[in-house]
Amino acid sequence: MTTDGLFPDGALPWLDATGPDSALVVSTRVRLARNLAGRPFWGRNSPLDRESVVRMVEAASGEAPGLSGAPVVRVDGLSKRERILLHERQLISRELAGLDASGRVRSGAGLLVGATASVMLNEEDHLRIQAFRSGFALAAAHADAAGAEADLGRRLSFAFHPEFGYLTSCPTNVGTGLRASVLMHIPALVMTREAAKVLHGLGQVGLTHRGLSGEGSEALGHLFQLSNQTTLGKSATELLDHLGRLVRQVVEYEERARVVLRRDAPTALEDQVWRAWGLLRHARALGFEEAVTLLSSVRLGVGMGILPAVARPILNRLLVLAQPAHVAQDAGTGLDDEALAMHRATLVRRLLADTEGGG
Repeated sequence: MTTDGLFPDGALPWLDATGPDSALVVSTRVRLARNLAGRPFWGRNSPLDRESVVRMVEAASGEAPGLSGAPVVRVDGLSKRERILLHERQLISRELAGLDASGRVRSGAGLLVGATASVMLNEEDHLRIQAFRSGFALAAAHADAAGAEADLGRRLSFAFHPEFGYLTSCPTNVGTGLRASVLMHIPALVMTREAAKVLHGLGQVGLTHRGLSGEGSEALGHLFQLSNQTTLGKSATELLDHLGRLVRQVVEYEERARVVLRRDAPTALEDQVWRAWGLLRHARALGFEEAVTLLSSVRLGVGMGILPAVARPILNRLLVLAQPAHVAQDAGTGLDDEALAMHRATLVRRLLADTEGGG
C-alpha cells in the first residue's frame, strides 16, 4: 500500500501552516466518538460484530458527500510499517495500529479518509470521526468533524441517551463524545522553566497535555497537545470555548517568555538557534529525537527573527517525515535498519536546502 496514493495530499494538509497563529500552534484536531445503536460496544463485541460495523459504515459513507469515494482501508490487513506510518500521520491511534502493549491488530480495524475528515473504525468506539486544521482553528475543525458526523448520522443510528448524551465505551467520553486538542510549540516556556507551572495549572481547570504522538507519548521538541479531559455536562460550544480561552492564555505566556529570553539571554539563545540550524543543514546522521529537538530551536529562531525566513510548512512536514516509518519508506529500508539515521539526515538536508529565504 502507498498511502500517498490513497489520500489527498497524503492526508496532511493540516501541516501547511496557513491557519491562525500557526507560528505557535501547529494544528488543531477535533474528534467525535460515536457508536451504532443496538450493536455491542467494544469489549463485548465479536469479530462478526466488528465486520458488521465496517460494512454498515462503508455503505453509509458511500452516500455521504464528504466521504463519498473514500475507500475503507483495512488496518488489520496492513504490514507493521504501514500501520506505524498511518499512526505517525495521526490518522490512527496506537491501539488501532496494534502498537499498544497487546501488540496485536484487532479484527475489523479500519480507516476512512475523506476530504475534510477521517473515521477510525472499531477503535475503542465503533466510529471515531476526526478532523484536522492548520493552526489554532477549533471552530473550523469542529465544523468539519460535525459535518461528517451529520452526513453519517442521516444514514446510521448512533447510540444516544436523552439524559447522558452519546454513549461510549469509556465513561469519560459520554456526553458530547468530543475531544479537541491543539498542538502547541512552547519552547520559551520550557527554557524559562515556566512550562511545568502552566501545564499543572491547566490540569486543574479540566485540560490535559500529551506529546506530539498523542496519549502516552513524550513531549519532544517542546511540542504539547492540550485537550479537554471530560465531555459530560457541557455542550460542544462550551467545551471548545473553554479550551480556546486557555490556549490563548498559553499563547500569551509563550510570547512573554520569548521577550524574557531575548532580554536576559540573547547570546545563549542565538547560539542555540544557529547551532541547531548548522547541524540540521550539515549533519550526516540524525536520530528522530535529535532531529525534532533541533527543529524546535530552528522554529524558535525563525519565530523570533534570529534566523532568515524558513518556510514553516517544511518545518511542520519534517515533524512527520522524520519519523521512523516515513524515513524507512523514503529510503526503502526496514524500520530497524542502521542506515535510517543517515537517510533521515539526508532527507532533512534535502528539504531544508531550498527553503532558506522561502518565507
